[in-house]
Amino acid sequence: MNNVRIGPYQLDNNIIVAPMAGITDRPFRQLCRRLGAGLAVSEMMSSNPKVWKTDKSMNRMDHKGESGIRSVQIAGADPELMAQAAQFNVANGAQIIDINMGCPAKKVNKKLAGSALLQYPDLVEQIVQAVVKAVEVPVTLKIRTGWNTQNRNGVEIAKIAERNGIASLAVHGRTKACMYKGEAEYATIRDIKRAVSIPVVANGDITSPQKAKQVLDYTGADAIMIGRAAQGRPWIFREIDHFLRTGKQLPAPDVSEVRSILMEHLVNLHQFYGEPMGARIARKHVSWYLQAHDQAGQFRRVFNALEAPIEQIEALEQYFETLAAN
Repeated sequence: MNNVRIGPYQLDNNIIVAPMAGITDRPFRQLCRRLGAGLAVSEMMSSNPKVWKTDKSMNRMDHKGESGIRSVQIAGADPELMAQAAQFNVANGAQIIDINMGCPAKKVNKKLAGSALLQYPDLVEQIVQAVVKAVEVPVTLKIRTGWNTQNRNGVEIAKIAERNGIASLAVHGRTKACMYKGEAEYATIRDIKRAVSIPVVANGDITSPQKAKQVLDYTGADAIMIGRAAQGRPWIFREIDHFLRTGKQLPAPDVSEVRSILMEHLVNLHQFYGEPMGARIARKHVSWYLQAHDQAGQFRRVFNALEAPIEQIEALEQYFETLAAN
């Protein structure tokens, strides 16, 4: 399989980090890239210019020293505002603009953004046209298979995307109505891949190297996108990359490497967000990392009460020393 090209950019491999609100910040993107992801898409940015200067938005737009291709996702329902958001982010360093039409969250959909747009193909076309026309960089699109299981119109949306200049299309194998329940279905992704000639990225429930290969083989997709499976397990990217290239499975990281990766992530979160936000954001990541080791959740309950970065670092050092001694 040849590595995907998005406009002028050739990916290092065909494994992409899905944009996840509150998760795919710069520290997480950099970690995933170091551990084998070919591209890491940033958190969703609102097209509402009133929020661009908030601390949250400024953090989401921070690409200082970031390696690899900078892809920024934008969300909204007004074609003109989406075009302006694209231009603003390109001026701020974005090399690819990704349009969100896949998010099923209620607070996004009630503004007619995210996957709610799949109900309105004409508006989808207007937004895509406006954004593609507004910037010189490649524009990609993230969608779901449709609005609900009775209205899987992913093929129609994909054709709209292709004829209006979208460079690559990522498809989550659920409808908006499905949220994250049940199992992802890949038949619609396969149909989309057969209907268009632009690169298609398969997303949804890809949790292992074997599943990645199964989904690629079944759908014919050009790449895969990993979201929730990377939470607390960013090494999944190198595992999948190795398996797709060699057919062999890498051993799971030992406790000392998990400790090293987690501590690197923790320190970077503390530095990126400062106090007290860095310590608060670290809690969910630490919880994901330690699910397999702290199954009863006893340490995580203690950790979640810690406010100071130094307390978090010392507690984790002690935890891993105890784990290694047992």
